[in-house]
Amino acid sequence: MTGALIVIIGIIAMVMIHEAGHFVAAKAFGMKATEFFFGFGPKLWSTQRGETEYGIKAIPLGGYVRIIGMNPFEEVTAEEEERTYRRAKFWQKAVVVLAGVGSNFAVAFVILYFVAAVIGEPDTDAPLPIVAGVVVETAQGQQTAASAAGLREGDLFVEVNGTNIDDWDQLVDILHAAPNEEVDLVIERDGKTLELVTTLTSRFNADSGQNEGFLGVSPQYVVLRDNPAAALVTAGDQMGVLVAESTKGMWTLVSGIGGLVSGVISGEDVGENQARPLSPIGIARLGAESEAVGLDLTLTIVAWFNVFVGLLNVLPIYPLDGGHFSVALYEKVVGRRADVRKLAPIAAAVVIFLVLLGVLGIYLDIVDPLNLS
Repeated sequence: MTGALIVIIGIIAMVMIHEAGHFVAAKAFGMKATEFFFGFGPKLWSTQRGETEYGIKAIPLGGYVRIIGMNPFEEVTAEEEERTYRRAKFWQKAVVVLAGVGSNFAVAFVILYFVAAVIGEPDTDAPLPIVAGVVVETAQGQQTAASAAGLREGDLFVEVNGTNIDDWDQLVDILHAAPNEEVDLVIERDGKTLELVTTLTSRFNADSGQNEGFLGVSPQYVVLRDNPAAALVTAGDQMGVLVAESTKGMWTLVSGIGGLVSGVISGEDVGENQARPLSPIGIARLGAESEAVGLDLTLTIVAWFNVFVGLLNVLPIYPLDGGHFSVALYEKVVGRRADVRKLAPIAAAVVIFLVLLGVLGIYLDIVDPLNLS
């Protein structure tokens, strides 16, 4: 469950860093921030530090910083009016509302750079005949041949049925050709040679239309790492991919929300190829599954979530960060204060839509969980 824990901590950190971007920018320009909370709803814990109350609320679906004068319906005393968001210059407002989005993209880039330069990515084109992981049970609940034989992580395949093993593909070809058959394995473990005998299970290959032998192990890979300069390029390329895929997924999700809702109501299978929302439950599950692939994928999921949240918040729709920026830009262009109260219906619709996505995400993650396989 390490992968799930990393993703959960990553989400919490993302929320707090996003809000810290707003908070630090506001404080730098002399604005008064009275609250800094993780979560929404009933207060669970808080502490007062100076003029700001820091704390945690019961619903862990985001966070917020309360800057006085940002809410158009808020009444502010005359002595505090100079420290309000609404009295700030346009460029200061822009920095404050976009600092959170900027932090999301900055964090994503740093994570992707760390993956490229430090963690590295497996060379999936050249799997090694070394066990990286052992599957305990088949999809039908049957013990796998690898588990029955006592194979372990790090075991090197030397021979199978008397044939020397030079690479992973050769091993796979031999095993696939022997469904439900007994095989003799020679492995090297901790410098010692061991001989094992086990009976393969079988599973159907839809591509070939035949049953294939199944041992139940995954291979190790040579890890490829970029030098510091090349990692900048790799991280930039990965950012581009995540932005493009997140934009596409966001549009597909919004445009297909009607079909998604009707499918859930009618009990139809949503399917894994259809854009669908993910709740923290689903994201944590993907994190747990990513652990079997590697830390690079787990961290990339955290980076992807930062990119998605950043893109969502930059949309020019009130009350998202991009909506606040649009209002500030409008006031700068026309030279007068905007009547934000007229945007209340839009803000309510956005909040309702986001709540709907959250509810759908939780429901689907429970009854029709998404997985990486």
